[in-house]
Amino acid sequence: MNMLFAEHILLSHGTHSQWHNNKTLLIDNGVIVDIVDGQLDGADIAEGPVIPGMVNCHSHAFQRGFAGFSEQGSQGNDSFWTWRKIMYQFLDVISVEQAQVIANQLYIEMVKAGYTRVAEFHYLHHQPDGQNYHQLAAMADALFDAAEQAGIGITMLPVLYRYSGFGPLPANDGQKRFINDVEQFNQLVSDCFASASKRANANVGIAPHSLRAVDKPSLQAAVTHVRNLDATAPIHIHIAEQQKEVNDCHAHYGMRPVQWLLDNMSIDQHWCLIHATHIDQQELQGIVDAGAVAGICPTTEANLGDGIFPTTEFISKGGRVAIGSDSHISVSAIEELRLLEYAQRLVRQQRAILADNQTPSVGQFLWHHTAQAGALSTSSNSGELAVGKQADLIVLSNERNSLFANSTKHLLDSVVFASQASPIKDVMVNGQWVVRDGKHAQEQQVADRFATVLQDLAGNR
Repeated sequence: MNMLFAEHILLSHGTHSQWHNNKTLLIDNGVIVDIVDGQLDGADIAEGPVIPGMVNCHSHAFQRGFAGFSEQGSQGNDSFWTWRKIMYQFLDVISVEQAQVIANQLYIEMVKAGYTRVAEFHYLHHQPDGQNYHQLAAMADALFDAAEQAGIGITMLPVLYRYSGFGPLPANDGQKRFINDVEQFNQLVSDCFASASKRANANVGIAPHSLRAVDKPSLQAAVTHVRNLDATAPIHIHIAEQQKEVNDCHAHYGMRPVQWLLDNMSIDQHWCLIHATHIDQQELQGIVDAGAVAGICPTTEANLGDGIFPTTEFISKGGRVAIGSDSHISVSAIEELRLLEYAQRLVRQQRAILADNQTPSVGQFLWHHTAQAGALSTSSNSGELAVGKQADLIVLSNERNSLFANSTKHLLDSVVFASQASPIKDVMVNGQWVVRDGKHAQEQQVADRFATVLQDLAGNR
């Protein structure tokens, strides 16, 4: 039994959160089993306010190695689609060993930045020539290992990728490492379930890549298979990220992508619709009614010029939004939340938008809402501090927060909107300290390996 005393701690009260003073958490086997008043003898003392860890709902780990290689411009003609071509060239040479080093670096950066769990939208399955590795799940296992070494919880989402576009169109050469038929994909999913069962803080779902990359029969077969393995397994899908995708879907199916998904699949709270940027009012209400989570990645969506999700209206109607770092052009939960709010301010020409009467603090509202929604999107027992929940938590630095408005009333507003450096002092995942005094025990040796990998990959471009 571990104990942690916090002078100030943000505890969950259903759909909202509230600051409490002088509480001791009792933690057994990674789970909070009790929260009692006062400081118990022998309890570890949190040297700052305690908040829940954040869930990263959308990650392509290998793209961390690609960050910074796609900002040269093309005389005003650059877009998501030109960016994708450069990305394909980059990933064509990554080995299993390099992928693990990249992921290890990324996951250490994540836990230092406040993420305690990551949903890995994993589609780099095969060898550079498209042939299977000796072990079908070799790449997935490398990412499982990287997460375990970094100390972050992982929800593995093997990606079903069959086609290059609506039609269906055959896969192009840049996608050969992604492609599986349904039978092989379902075997990959089963293999990932077997790998996760051997680990303390891992689970598995699936990720049909997008409606342009799968057809209805393959989508249905993949969902049926994973539901037979786990009825609550998360299902994530890229949807309506780009206007071209919406137009192509409408030309092929006669309807918009989110509407097609709502009409043809049994969407529920275990689905996470990634981006969903370009939706109409009917689709927005349909997502809310289905209970699905919208997975929004503000820094990547801004970097790629995707557009802005209608977050304000979606949340006001009862929708749930999780955040992800996607391409990892930024690896900061704080920056994702800041941009999530600022995009709404720019669109609406108003301030302090994403909050409510019960929680007028934008920072506190956003942190609680997105952490809870992230936990739902990963079917994980995390995202809030309450009895029965996993002990995934962050200790904020008293020293750094003392330079800003730091009463509990304003604390998370200062963290999200005014932090000039990371305000995170310690991070606990599944009851174990992973970051202490802002440092991860493996960060330097992993960074050295990552720098070498990056040089090798840059030389091969």
